[in-house]
Amino acid sequence: MKPVYHSSINQYVLFLTIVVLLLTPIRPAYAHQPFFENPDSTQTNPLSIADPTISTALYATIDSLTDIDYYIFDAIQGSDILVGITIPQIEGQLNFAPTVAVIGPGLPANIIPAVITTDSERPNGSLILTPAEPEPFFEPFSRTSYWRRQREYVTLPKSSQYTIAVWSESDIRTGKYVLVVGDREIPGGDPDFSAKLKAYLTPIQDQPNAKNLPVWERLVFWLRKILSN
Repeated sequence: MKPVYHSSINQYVLFLTIVVLLLTPIRPAYAHQPFFENPDSTQTNPLSIADPTISTALYATIDSLTDIDYYIFDAIQGSDILVGITIPQIEGQLNFAPTVAVIGPGLPANIIPAVITTDSERPNGSLILTPAEPEPFFEPFSRTSYWRRQREYVTLPKSSQYTIAVWSESDIRTGKYVLVVGDREIPGGDPDFSAKLKAYLTPIQDQPNAKNLPVWERLVFWLRKILSN
């Protein structure tokens, strides 16, 4: 009877498997879909979110004392949409804590700053997501560290278009943030994400704070801070 060389065959199969794996291009598999704010998202040129149920990470910057970022999406009545803010753990960011407002029909009649522009043709309410204490966490897909500031499910009462506005009322008025919308994990996003991320994760050199504001705006800022405590 001829001997059966099981060991040799298994080693040969293992060798071929390793070779195939080494020669196969490796593509990063992001469970969420990351995008960058480019150009700046404004009230007249908001960044559109294709599907608010899909986990989307929007890497953006508040780059001036008056910068307000706007995002829009269409929602189905009764849908629960995750909305959150995370802050990259880079120099000067710990105290950066932007505020988020979800604006649209059927939401509570909360007062939002007059500088936040909404659609005057529709009766809009808003839900304000104020920043919580920074909660550190490690994000495995981009292999970077962040502080979580907001994370809340928002129930949208109408089938309509909604707006998300992001601005800063914290002591540090400029900084980098990631707006998180949706929780269905589907791979996708910017194919050049990895290459762009390194440039994005650089500290802002000049970070103006509340002391740099005009006198009247400083008074409003501190009055709001007193009333919120």
